[in-house]
Amino acid sequence: MDANLLPPFDYFDHLRAWQVPHHRKQAERATRIEQLSVSYKGPFTLWERETIKKPIAELVQDVHKGAVRPVDVLHAYSKVAVKAHEKTNCLTEVLLPEAESWAENEVDLKGPLAGIPVSLKDTAVVKGFDTTVGYSRNVGKPADKDGTLVKLLKDAGAVPYVKTALPITLLSFESTNDVWGRCSNPHNSAYSPGGSTGGEAALLALGGRIGIGTDVAGSVRAPAHFSGIYALRCSTGRWPKMGLSTSMAGQEGVLAVASPMARTLDDLVYFSKAIWGMKPERYDHTVHPIPWREDDYQAIKKKSRLRIGIMRTDGVVDPTPAVARALHLVSSALSAQGHDLIEITPPPALSSFSSSSASAGSSPCTPPSPYLGLQLASTLLNADGCATFLGPFRTFERSDPGAAQLSLYASLPRILRYVHYLYVRYVRRDPVWAGLLRRFGAHSVAQQWALVARREAYRAAWHAWWRDRARLDLLVCPPFATPAVPHAGMRHAVAACGYTFLWNLLDYAAGVLPVTRVDAAADAVDEAFDVGRLSGVARGAWGLYDAAKMQGLPVGVQVVGRRWGEEEVLAGMEVVESALREKGVVYEPLEID
Repeated sequence: MDANLLPPFDYFDHLRAWQVPHHRKQAERATRIEQLSVSYKGPFTLWERETIKKPIAELVQDVHKGAVRPVDVLHAYSKVAVKAHEKTNCLTEVLLPEAESWAENEVDLKGPLAGIPVSLKDTAVVKGFDTTVGYSRNVGKPADKDGTLVKLLKDAGAVPYVKTALPITLLSFESTNDVWGRCSNPHNSAYSPGGSTGGEAALLALGGRIGIGTDVAGSVRAPAHFSGIYALRCSTGRWPKMGLSTSMAGQEGVLAVASPMARTLDDLVYFSKAIWGMKPERYDHTVHPIPWREDDYQAIKKKSRLRIGIMRTDGVVDPTPAVARALHLVSSALSAQGHDLIEITPPPALSSFSSSSASAGSSPCTPPSPYLGLQLASTLLNADGCATFLGPFRTFERSDPGAAQLSLYASLPRILRYVHYLYVRYVRRDPVWAGLLRRFGAHSVAQQWALVARREAYRAAWHAWWRDRARLDLLVCPPFATPAVPHAGMRHAVAACGYTFLWNLLDYAAGVLPVTRVDAAADAVDEAFDVGRLSGVARGAWGLYDAAKMQGLPVGVQVVGRRWGEEEVLAGMEVVESALREKGVVYEPLEID
């Protein structure tokens, strides 16, 4: 319980933390930026422009040799961050000028990330700074010491320099809250940068190099897709996560993971290798002692004929034209290189509505139903009836539009939820949407255990299908049905997260890389297409799609590997990017102002 006022009088605490005076944390942030010396903001010098274009592997070598001062690198990237923030509102805590002292006195400049500035999702615990997670209740409570992850980063030589935007609740592909305001897409301010690690994506798209986010349903991969960067969703226990705060402590139905993000694929690979080389299991009890496996990485890169599954739809929400085109570009490029492509055809959601079986079809092309996975994942993630992420809210504190839909439905009496389910199923004749509503809400411990048992059976079915029937090296699919969603769009598309959520449920490694951009002409919807015929889940996403308004937004693809197959996924991302390059398809990141 909050130490101050009780509901509904805690609204006044919310006002003090948020609005008075003039958005407290936003005012603090603005003051910190304003008071920075000219070394941290303003025009880039020629040396700084060259520096921020260098791969981090080269910068580390320069620091090791004494050719570059870490403080000078920090100044260059601080200018990047300030400029990115002016454009997108992507920063929360500005860890400057404190970071300069850390660079000179605390970080190990012999480490594999020597002198490299690293941005962190706002959930990271950094001494001397709040960890709000977007809740006003957490304002004015600075940490008295660094969290485990930050300690590891400093020991590796990295310099934390900013924290970045996220949505309240962390359950959204947007990044907005009362405390810090709204973060916008770096390509088009009318759209979201993604979420819940949206601020990281916006910063990296505008010139940052490496960052760390978290992912429970797609929260590093959707931002990578929306903003045009690279991200790797690690399996549980592979990437350190202690020292990160959360909105759903204790939730283990679908485990959240910390994961790396980067502006370039080379940096993503180097960053991952550097962290695993630090033996993170010595810092974090949740990490498995799995070092970087160069043999696994090289095996994928050197195999001339990979067996790659192409899953063009999950059977729940077909991808919109821009996303379908990006996947077609990738499959065509891979085919041209001689790889064996297996067209994966999931059973339609309608055929899975009345079944709880996790079995795969008889064909190697038919996996266990992703729709059943979406049902399971959404029920497991919110098995407390949304009580945990609602707990820190103060009276009248605004929720994320998508999360608000979840909590509103979960709060209804069970009989009303059942009546609504019957209405959707039999009056609106939408069994796909009804199937997600049927068991959504608070569950008893016994019911939760039963759900976990179903999850394990589902995982076993996927494992057997991948290994024995499909025999895949990798799988490629969309990251989301649309490019970036417009602000508040997750109110309609909250259930359309199956393309990423599936791999969280299965705990598979998965990465996202940018491929192309929306083309208003090439990606227009056929005039004869009737969105009204779609299920409520699909209609929520497709209703947001407008190729003309989305012109120029990035579009990515997702590369999926088996559990703890991060090296294979990173190598697979390189194979995809190389194949595209040979076909003349090269994604150009945003220019740094």
